[in-house]
Amino acid sequence: MLNRTIAPAIKNAVDFSFQLKQTEQWTLRNGVQVYALPAGEEEVMQLELVFKAGNCYEPANMVAAATNFLLKNGTSSRTAFEINEHFDFYGSYLNRNCYNETSNMTLHCLSRHVAALLPVIAELLSDAVFPQEELDIFVQNSRQRLQVNLQKCDFVANREIDALLYGIDHPYGRYSTFEALDALHRDQLLPFYKQYYQQGECVLFVAGKLPANLLSLLNDSIGQLPLRPANISRYQPQPLPATLPVPDRHLRLVNDEKAVQGAIRMARHFPNRHHPDFQGVAVLNTVLGGFFGSRLMANIREEKGYTYGIHSYLQNYQQQTAWMISTEAGRDVCEAAIAEVYKEMALLQQELIDEEELLLVRNYMLGSILGDLDGPFQIINRWKSYVLNGVDEQYFYNAIENIKTISARRLQQLAQQYLQPELFYELVVY
Repeated sequence: MLNRTIAPAIKNAVDFSFQLKQTEQWTLRNGVQVYALPAGEEEVMQLELVFKAGNCYEPANMVAAATNFLLKNGTSSRTAFEINEHFDFYGSYLNRNCYNETSNMTLHCLSRHVAALLPVIAELLSDAVFPQEELDIFVQNSRQRLQVNLQKCDFVANREIDALLYGIDHPYGRYSTFEALDALHRDQLLPFYKQYYQQGECVLFVAGKLPANLLSLLNDSIGQLPLRPANISRYQPQPLPATLPVPDRHLRLVNDEKAVQGAIRMARHFPNRHHPDFQGVAVLNTVLGGFFGSRLMANIREEKGYTYGIHSYLQNYQQQTAWMISTEAGRDVCEAAIAEVYKEMALLQQELIDEEELLLVRNYMLGSILGDLDGPFQIINRWKSYVLNGVDEQYFYNAIENIKTISARRLQQLAQQYLQPELFYELVVY
């Protein structure tokens, strides 16, 4: 019998063995690939259709986002209200999102209702009509959101740092404007929809308590559309700007004369996840600012009290990427906060990380991965990331091994190579 007066032994995450649950791979009649993860106890499932229809492919700013949003807003036989009512009737939720390279439609539903929902999804992908009144509402709402957001220093900083890194003409640096919204026209959306949705490249990810006849249901709906299998290897990185849009890498912008704090962004270009140093730098980033116990949090939040929170991260982009440090601080201490960031970079270059701190970071990172593997939806999302980035399951096991074994000396070498202040763009928006 279990003695509850005795606390269980604490086991470090580094001592666990990690296994990534395998997916089943199906091919629909039209050649579209399906990654399926049958798992879970509850009668629920997630279906995600991913298209190569992101910002990279749009002929004009905002066309990709508008097309993706309006997929659900009317067909030849159903109004936007009727479409939403249909999904609501079955207690389901159909969402759509547009990113840099890809866009998606994601369905969450009870497993027993998927047969009634798939034909409507197929209808949206074959017969969306983009009513002018729905486009007008989209533009009006987007303008209102943009007007409100432009008053926020952190929103402006996020836009401007990407423009500095990639250039305003690059899909990663482009952002929404009133002019782009006003220029949107239905005649732009229809050909984009035809090329990238009706006849576009697509890949499916499904997870949960899957019906036994799901493949047949998918073939009868999605499989009969003139879609093509997604070829991720076709991605060609777009060139970065040859010259900087500002005379130097340090920029200060005044967005609100009365602002009491400033939004700080510090970033440098960094190779994407295919680079051999990427996984090692992921550990170094965690030490620097990747979790609540990081160096930046301990110094700039806990010791100095300059901010409520500061963090650093590697952007999860597919072509180029960047190493980003982000925070908001009091207007009078922004420069001091930046100086402390550089100080922490220098310490990582000069001193070895002690074993106690490194063990904490290892346990945090591995514990986060354990959380990400808790449930079929989280696991399929990890598989989606791997598929869309052109890596396989070995990438997962290499990451685990790297977290468990990377040395303090190697982390110091990476800091000396990549944490060079002269390579960082430095932006403050007040």
